[in-house]
Amino acid sequence: MEQKNYQRPPKVMGHGGMRGGGEKAKDFTGTWKKLLKYCKNYIAVIMIALICSVISTILTLIGPDKLSDMTEEITKGIMTGIDMNAVKTIGLTLVVFYAISYLLSVSQNFIMATVTQKISKSLRSNISKKINCLPMWYYNQTTTGDILSRVTNDVDMIGQSLNQSVGMLVSAIVLFIGSLFMMLKTNIILTITAVLATLIGFVFMFAIMGKSQKYFKQQQEYLGTLNGHIEEIYTGHTVVKAYNGETEAEKQFDIMNANLRNSGFKAQCLSGMMMPLMNFIGNFGYVAVCVVGSMLIMQNKMGFGVIVAFMMYIRYFTQPLSQMAQAAQALQSAAAAGERVFEFLEAEEMENEDNKKSELTKANGNIEFCHVKFGYEHTDKIIIHDFSAKAKSGQKIAIVGPTGAGKTTMVNLLMRFHEIQAGDIKIDNISIKNMSRKAVHDQFCMVLQDTWLFEGSIRENLIYCTPNADDDKMKKACKAVGLDHFIRTLPDGYDTILNDQVNLSQGQKQQLTIARAMIADKPMLILDEATSSVDTRTELQIQKAMDALMENRTSFVIAHRLSTIKDADLILVMKEGDIIESGNHIELLSKGGFYADLYNSQFEQSA
Repeated sequence: MEQKNYQRPPKVMGHGGMRGGGEKAKDFTGTWKKLLKYCKNYIAVIMIALICSVISTILTLIGPDKLSDMTEEITKGIMTGIDMNAVKTIGLTLVVFYAISYLLSVSQNFIMATVTQKISKSLRSNISKKINCLPMWYYNQTTTGDILSRVTNDVDMIGQSLNQSVGMLVSAIVLFIGSLFMMLKTNIILTITAVLATLIGFVFMFAIMGKSQKYFKQQQEYLGTLNGHIEEIYTGHTVVKAYNGETEAEKQFDIMNANLRNSGFKAQCLSGMMMPLMNFIGNFGYVAVCVVGSMLIMQNKMGFGVIVAFMMYIRYFTQPLSQMAQAAQALQSAAAAGERVFEFLEAEEMENEDNKKSELTKANGNIEFCHVKFGYEHTDKIIIHDFSAKAKSGQKIAIVGPTGAGKTTMVNLLMRFHEIQAGDIKIDNISIKNMSRKAVHDQFCMVLQDTWLFEGSIRENLIYCTPNADDDKMKKACKAVGLDHFIRTLPDGYDTILNDQVNLSQGQKQQLTIARAMIADKPMLILDEATSSVDTRTELQIQKAMDALMENRTSFVIAHRLSTIKDADLILVMKEGDIIESGNHIELLSKGGFYADLYNSQFEQSA
């Protein structure tokens, strides 16, 4: 298939090409509101998980208070004898509390893991549906690798971050508030000491969060850009090797990889500072409590058990700071990934067609182009200026012209892959504007120069979207294109799986796609350089099969080899988006115009 006839707008590398230092701050709050909408169906179970987390944390907080009681019992009994029954009762109570806390924590983790996977599944499903709703221009501006990155990396990041952060954040908040309450209940002076010692941790934590947020966003953007580059280079690996483009491709990769490394390093380095900082603050709190506590004990204002309890409370009080920092980091990653996912999900869709009721059960094949004007979306360049033509039922219409004349564009407009700016296209006097895209596509089968086969059996590829086709029809089509013998020589015949172990030539792939079109048996046919990848002998065999296929069908044939369309009922000669000549082969040659020059130049070259 010829290249699209327009100056393609600059490719947006996954909307993730860096926008410079003046990039507007992202609305992470808005992104989280959208993510919460995906959680609304699971609110009940999420609340159960959070309640489990709260109760588990409360039971953990009661532990030091009971441990303080045990210490006091032991201290009192050092001189007079320890009350082992009391110690045993307190010990058993602690074991029960910690066991229940463990079970509740495991339940919370299980519930959140299940919920986040369901949310991830829902996001992927919506992305899959969205892909089918986006106009063609979106894919002209976005790399395949970046779209794949949103489906995989970004959705995975959201799921992992939600799973790690929500329960941790709730537990940390409860632990923080609960430990503060228990400390106040135990001793106010030591509580003030601990709070003052750890207050600095809050200041540093929020400062680091503010700095690291933009780097998490950049990290996800650069990841999408890098994936897009890798996908392009991998797909065109043969061309890269043939033109010795490895050095340039590697240079581009190194630049993108360095950008990803730098943003990832800054994000992880800043967030990685939180844990050591919290450890320092916690240790500083231990020292402060020990010093002040020892002074209070010497003044007989409290017992030794209070310091034992406070040593644990200090850990419970500072630990949530680092947990909240980790949760904040995970939430930042989720928001950055979520923004990219929702940017895709909120992209402009094709027009809703629920109100279009005009349908064709089976078209007769009368097609009319009425003063069609077209320019690709999001560009100002008009490439089809005033195209008018009529095709009667059963005719073979050939469209010829130099590269960039608009040949492929015209059949794309006929298939409603793009929408025209002015004029109309009619099938059996029904405007395709009044028909749904599905209704239009149901009337055509297409054979393109670029073959498309998926990993599956040959049978599945042949009857793609024609599941009711029987084996006789399938084998008849394969015999017509000269492929039946080759298929029968394969180990599993028509059930052979097409993968890396089954090597098909480009010509054999093209034969399969032509057989697929024959099996589909639609009333109209589009052939875009359909035999360009096969040898001359196979082309003659396929041409006979296609002649039989085109019988009583309106067919549009785009061809560069003009010898293949000499028998066309109507030849449309296009140049720069307009029809400059029309007629059959004999008429156009007798005019001695542009078509005659094209034909004679090919004849001279072949001679």
